[in-house]
Amino acid sequence: MQGRMMQHPLLISSMIEHAARYHGDTAIISKNTDGTITQTDWTHITENSKRFANALQSLGLVQGDRIATIAWNNHRHLESWYAISGSGLICHTINPRLFPEQLVFIINDAQDRVVLFDKTFLPLIRAVKAHTPTVEHFVYLGAFDQDVADAVPDVKFYDALIAEHSAQYQWPALDENTASSLCYTSGTTGNPKGALYSHRSTVLHTYAICLPDSLNLSANDIMLPVVPMFHVNAWGTPYAAAMVGCTFVLPGPGLDGASLVQMIDDYKVSIALGVPTIWQGLLAAAKQTGSPLNSLKRNVVGGSACPPAMMKAFRDVYDCETIHAWGMTEMSPLGTGNQLKAKHQQLSAEEQFKVRLSQGRPPFGVDLRITDEENGTNEVCRDGHSTGNLQVRGHWIIESYYGKSDHALTTDGWFDTGDIASINEDGYLLLSDRAKDLIKSGGEWISSVELENIAMNHPEIAMAAVIAADHPKWDERPVVIAIKQQGSTITEQDLLDYYADKIAKWQIPDKVVFVESIPLTGTGKMLKRDLREQYGKILLTE
Repeated sequence: MQGRMMQHPLLISSMIEHAARYHGDTAIISKNTDGTITQTDWTHITENSKRFANALQSLGLVQGDRIATIAWNNHRHLESWYAISGSGLICHTINPRLFPEQLVFIINDAQDRVVLFDKTFLPLIRAVKAHTPTVEHFVYLGAFDQDVADAVPDVKFYDALIAEHSAQYQWPALDENTASSLCYTSGTTGNPKGALYSHRSTVLHTYAICLPDSLNLSANDIMLPVVPMFHVNAWGTPYAAAMVGCTFVLPGPGLDGASLVQMIDDYKVSIALGVPTIWQGLLAAAKQTGSPLNSLKRNVVGGSACPPAMMKAFRDVYDCETIHAWGMTEMSPLGTGNQLKAKHQQLSAEEQFKVRLSQGRPPFGVDLRITDEENGTNEVCRDGHSTGNLQVRGHWIIESYYGKSDHALTTDGWFDTGDIASINEDGYLLLSDRAKDLIKSGGEWISSVELENIAMNHPEIAMAAVIAADHPKWDERPVVIAIKQQGSTITEQDLLDYYADKIAKWQIPDKVVFVESIPLTGTGKMLKRDLREQYGKILLTE
């Protein structure tokens, strides 16, 4: 016997229709590339999405075609997102901070037919245009601009397209397993690979991130996604904002600390999301300006491990809760979020803080396990100490990569993340390192993340990366690449001495190199591949 309940497909278009119908007047604040502010709402976002869906149809696009976007977090980008996926096309967000060769590879691999872009990225468009034969139309996300028209022959202008088309549009009744969006990995170990999401997986993921034990979102929130829309769909926040009806503040290109402090203060932002490098800049700017960040109640940190000193600064100085999260492009991206359980409320503040340092627990829809070898199937004990290869499975996790015929899973259906981690008795995940970033010294493993966190706790260190450098006796030894705080006089020996009472003597790095900058990926992660190429032989030359 089957149940007698209605069945409606889980579609992205249903989220924006819900937004227009039930919180159409909720504000969406958008910072444009020229620094001006546009204030709109879900009613107008929905209308313009339908206009652009009609425009795409007039250009000859058909369901399943890929439409690329190279743009900041702004209202036009948001409108185009819903238009593309809602009409049965595939929204392919591209990270503009990748090398031009990688951009060309990604566009050609996806076989994009249209590319939408902001003016900031006009030089990129000029660089890749001649090398992307599948692209039939370039659309500038704005009004007519003579510079753009001169640089890109036959370019189309977004504002003109939506002005020419009606807001009367019926979203198609798609199968919920229809592909909706395409995101590529950052390509730190070779060419990027595409993760192709479905409408069903996206809607289920959106439900999950809104849960109290995830981001705890509601219509009362004012949310600022600092994480770019070109990075795993801004962690799903544009969909979550439509689902719950919170005010949505889009920062555009202004991702420096001072700009973010101003956005938070001007629009009373209650929750913001970004990577640790972003929050370091924000904390420095807040300290410099004297802003108390009164409205900010929650900040979500993902992309890489959150340094304890940063979490303490948000807690002690700004009374702001840090939600440590973990995920991957292959997971849409939510894997875990760190919210305390009822049993933890009886702990002291410092004991609670220790719990908060982990990556947290998975929501319903994601399952985790630790195995004793890469792509293995033998699960190790969940005791918080036994480490191994982290594997995942769930409703919004890939089965195979876009354009690849072979599965990306283990023999029993799990995805191996490439992370080394442990899980404790309460289900909390603690990442030790990326498998490729572990340092094997004399047969013993050393975590680069642990060494980085210690360095970052030093008040005179602004940023630190730890790499494995070749060693004639021990095979590999840790080397710290660090940026000093402004005005710091810290020496190499000062930092090495700082490690002395915090880890075993054999784990203390062999060398510290002070630099002016550390290379970052387009999403703010430290690019250790480049650091290894530059400094991986440094111990052999001394």
